[in-house]
Amino acid sequence: MVKQAKYDFDETAFREYLPLENVIQGCFDLTTRLWGVQWEERFDIPKFNPANRTWLMKEADGTEIGIFIADYHPRATKKGGAWMWYFRPQSGWPNNNVMPIVTNVSNYTAPSSDMPSLLSIDEMTTLFHEMGHALHMLFSRTKYRSLSGTNVKRDFVEMPSSVMENWSLEPEFLKTFAKHYKTGEVIPDVLIAQMERAGKFNQGFVTGENLASAWLDYFWYNITEPVTKNGMDFEIEAMKRIHLIPELMPRHRTTYFTHIFGGGYNMGYYSYLWAEVLDADIYRAFVESGDIYNPVLAQKLRTVFSKGGTVDPAQLFRDFRGTDPNPDALLRRRGLK
Repeated sequence: MVKQAKYDFDETAFREYLPLENVIQGCFDLTTRLWGVQWEERFDIPKFNPANRTWLMKEADGTEIGIFIADYHPRATKKGGAWMWYFRPQSGWPNNNVMPIVTNVSNYTAPSSDMPSLLSIDEMTTLFHEMGHALHMLFSRTKYRSLSGTNVKRDFVEMPSSVMENWSLEPEFLKTFAKHYKTGEVIPDVLIAQMERAGKFNQGFVTGENLASAWLDYFWYNITEPVTKNGMDFEIEAMKRIHLIPELMPRHRTTYFTHIFGGGYNMGYYSYLWAEVLDADIYRAFVESGDIYNPVLAQKLRTVFSKGGTVDPAQLFRDFRGTDPNPDALLRRRGLK
């Protein structure tokens, strides 16, 4: 309510310009604009659920790259959230390349008889985020599947996904697909301006709770003696150690956040924030070039995606940006500098 009152921001009005079909096509169009790839929807490939949709991704010359399967809507047997996974990783490059089979899973409200699936801004950026993970595997060019695509160091795996979110919120690009589901009207500038102003709302709080979670994670993994206190007491003492103000708490608590003790992110929650440092700095290169679709930078970014875990991420970043990561781009994007 504070966000709406302070910035006159009506997310319901924004949803009307974000029908799922438009967002999907916008995402595909972006990949075509950046890398020349084409998407062919296929109906002859087996599905793990009848509601799935399947596309064949191809180079501009028709060379097949991989299979992309989307599972967009909720159902009784499906867990919540959104994620990317693969049925088959890329491998065998260059002589015996095996095409990847990649899936994006999400839970966007299903369409009804008189209403299409309409996305929130967060759901829109989530679609681009998960596509970034998919592209990481689809663009992979490695010999060994254990090093292909998203099989990279944990503090780098979220960069390719996070960087795609930048384009989704860029007014120039947003207007190419954000059109009213009834009238076809392009999203008005006044709504975009509201979104941009509201986008920096509460970012100090968000950053603080993210960092608190990272510190809590760190303290758990630096224990050298058996723990005799309960989890809540441990959290309270941990937050006192970083002098966290009482108005803030970790974004995720120990007992329900699987990223601390499972799910592959063990002692790595900070990686989300670090990935944002990387993606903000990488996207800044496009902005500084004066062309958010800069073809030279786009090909350099595809090279980053293609290397999987075969090159140290720090070196991949330097190869792209020419410098070490600079947090300034993230701080400015969040309105903290």
